[in-house]
Amino acid sequence: MNESRYDKLVRDKIPQIIKDQGNIPVIRVLSDGEYIEYLNKKLKEETEEYLESNCIEELCDIMEVTKAIASALNFTDEKIEEVRKCKVQKNGAFLNKIVLEKVIINTPDDHI
Repeated sequence: MNESRYDKLVRDKIPQIIKDQGNIPVIRVLSDGEYIEYLNKKLKEETEEYLESNCIEELCDIMEVTKAIASALNFTDEKIEEVRKCKVQKNGAFLNKIVLEKVIINTPDDHI
């Protein structure tokens, strides 16, 4: 018998999919603290996959992970949207495609 090791957070239906393929999934359920840790690792994994592919499926995976993180931290959709709008109001969005290349700092000596 061969085995593959993963130690990674998977979607809820993955163990059943593995069983349906005739294989045996070995799983454990995470504590709340571990859950956040594994969600953060999953976010990094999904982000790296998206950056390699620019694929809509990977972007959707990022969104699913961020929704799970928000839920685990008891952030409601309404609160997230409120904070997002506040940040847009204060700092803007990313619609104008602006890249900050540098900032020239004025020093008191510059005014002489």
